[in-house]
Amino acid sequence: MKLLVATRSRGKQQEVRRLLEGSGVEIVFPDQAGVAISPEEDLLELHPTFEGNARAKAEYFHRRTGLPAVADDSGLEVYALGGEPGVRSKRWAGRDGPDHEVEQANNELLLRRLLGAPPAKRKARYRCVLALVRDKRLTPAVFEGTCPGTIAEAPAGTGGFGYDPLFISDELGMTFGEAPPEQKDAVSHRGRAFALLRAAILEHQESSE
Repeated sequence: MKLLVATRSRGKQQEVRRLLEGSGVEIVFPDQAGVAISPEEDLLELHPTFEGNARAKAEYFHRRTGLPAVADDSGLEVYALGGEPGVRSKRWAGRDGPDHEVEQANNELLLRRLLGAPPAKRKARYRCVLALVRDKRLTPAVFEGTCPGTIAEAPAGTGGFGYDPLFISDELGMTFGEAPPEQKDAVSHRGRAFALLRAAILEHQESSE
């Protein structure tokens, strides 16, 4: 099965390769499928929910390529901030430019918003919603994964991307920036969502034989 994974983020692409390794799925990304960047893509993540954004992206890339397409929308939800940055996680600080500059601005804003907050006010979770479109006539399949944690007072670790250096996983006791990739994948929101996707793909393949 060839599957288009609808992300241009290098960090996400690396994770997806690991998460679907050994699944028997041939992964392609938009550039490999010949889908040039279009201004239309900026309008795909304007929905108020992770699911709405994921579905819009999956449907768009399925329409452009005819391939089964999966898209994720994911982000950080800080309880004391009313769930922010949430669906705006990637663009929270309003910074444009290279990924590392955008991520730095977002992390700096998060630290400012939580400056002086006690541990009880720093609780958060990462959340990922996947939408899989095999056929435009069918309702997309949706898979969700979450992981609990706490926001650190200062970045730690150089791994991962996004808010990873500030997100202390409750299960690992370290930030995702410090965690080895295989440990992060085992408990992360994206790892859990893709585990559900893998199971659904395997079930579909077995039922089609």
